[in-house]
Amino acid sequence: MRERGYDYVIVGGGSAGCVLAARLSEDPAVSVLLLEEGPRDLSPYIHIPAMVYKTATGALLQRVPWEPANGASGGVAAPHMVQARVLGGGSSVNGMVYVRGIPGDFDAWAAQGAEGWDYAGVLPYFRRAESNDSFGGAAHGTEGPLWVSSQPAPHPLTKAWLKACQEFGIPPVVDFNGGVQTGCGVYQITARNGRRASTAVTYLRPARRRANLTVRTGCRASRVRIEKGHAAGVDYARGARRESVRAREVILCAGAIQSPRLLLQSGIGPADHLRRVGVEVAHDLPGVGRGLQDHMDVYLVHELAGTESYDVYRRFHRKIGAGLHWLLFRRGPLCSNLIEGGAFWWGDRELADPNLQFHFLPGTGIEEGVQPAASGCGSTLNICLTRPRSRGVVELTSSDPFAPLRVAPNYFGDPYDLDCMAEGIRLGQEIMAQPSIARFVAREQLPGAPLRTAEERRAYVLSRAQGALHPVGTCRVGADAMAVVDPALRVRGIEGLRVADASIMPSTPSGNTNAATIMVAEKAADLIRGRQPAG
Repeated sequence: MRERGYDYVIVGGGSAGCVLAARLSEDPAVSVLLLEEGPRDLSPYIHIPAMVYKTATGALLQRVPWEPANGASGGVAAPHMVQARVLGGGSSVNGMVYVRGIPGDFDAWAAQGAEGWDYAGVLPYFRRAESNDSFGGAAHGTEGPLWVSSQPAPHPLTKAWLKACQEFGIPPVVDFNGGVQTGCGVYQITARNGRRASTAVTYLRPARRRANLTVRTGCRASRVRIEKGHAAGVDYARGARRESVRAREVILCAGAIQSPRLLLQSGIGPADHLRRVGVEVAHDLPGVGRGLQDHMDVYLVHELAGTESYDVYRRFHRKIGAGLHWLLFRRGPLCSNLIEGGAFWWGDRELADPNLQFHFLPGTGIEEGVQPAASGCGSTLNICLTRPRSRGVVELTSSDPFAPLRVAPNYFGDPYDLDCMAEGIRLGQEIMAQPSIARFVAREQLPGAPLRTAEERRAYVLSRAQGALHPVGTCRVGADAMAVVDPALRVRGIEGLRVADASIMPSTPSGNTNAATIMVAEKAADLIRGRQPAG
């Protein structure tokens, strides 16, 4: 079935797509269609912060198996990458931790050919997005759509862990997004008054009242139609039906796994690969699907004694009490994102800036692949390498648009990454041995056995590490032959086609990528509309 065209067709209603649809539809003279593969964000679990333990492991996720390499099997952890499949994307299911990255991350983008994407060029868009309830000034915005808030009532265990960090020698920091990350502190989160601040809620919901914006869920795009070097529209499946729509411009916001898939299925990518899987080549663009990178996580889990963690709310009567407290007052444990405190420190002291991120969770079994504490109450310390050096690939396995992808992230392809994460294990165990937190620990559940050497710590990382759900880099912005989009996010060699999501990032920001993804979409809106850069 064919239908009338739109000025803009946005493929992917995730963190970036919702922002872009809202911003582009501000102009009443244009028409905008947003296509999202997943359902609407109707699940009540999405909107209650503490239900992250449900959204981060449930049916709103699309699991893409990844190809193990270099001994990294994932052990009992999840051997797949996970992408959100719901309106709002990652912002509807993630841990809500608001960390942008350090200025050097974005200056490094510019140094790789992403002109205009240095820290000075992106900071105005971080500020434009933010409605920060605690910070203002040059680094923060207070009038934007995105609710960014300080933790309402951090758990006593979180406070104890932060004291332990300071006993270890990590200084306190008030604002991880003020330009310097080094230190420990309480994370700000994308939530307010006991409700998650997804981009579907904060950006898209107000915009849906506009007559020029159409939102369709349950629509899986199969390809971008290319006519004489121009993106003319999108073909997609809606249930059992096959539909298509014409567009003046197509913008892919489907993420670092699905955006390169769509380009490849449309005949845009490495010509030899496309011919090998039977896809007609529309444009030879060798960088599509290359450069995949992701943060890696590994966990230390401890059973507790003499204190309660959030695990206690698994008990029926405590769960009912917490639910009533939230319903009546929007307060209590359900207002927590469960990932309350963290720190940035060095896995390599030769670096100018820390490259390890710690997340402390006063609970267990919250993320996929991590089992609850055997004793009933426990804590989890998550150790993440923020700037990995390993690079992987996303490829097609067939010309069939519904065939599985080949996703080979090549985790630990560079041994440096493994060494830094093994050092993170050592640091994490030393922090957990400090008096302020050790007095609550009954037993170390994971790893559960002494790790006395670097080799033992490396082996533990290889057996337990898993992707942190922050894939980037597969449609990289730049000016070299492997760049997929130019600094205006236009796909090189194809008119009327852009990519605006985490896939354009040349390298991972030092922290949780949702904030940077929202920034990309905010900046993309100005680029598409031909407006002067925000300043």
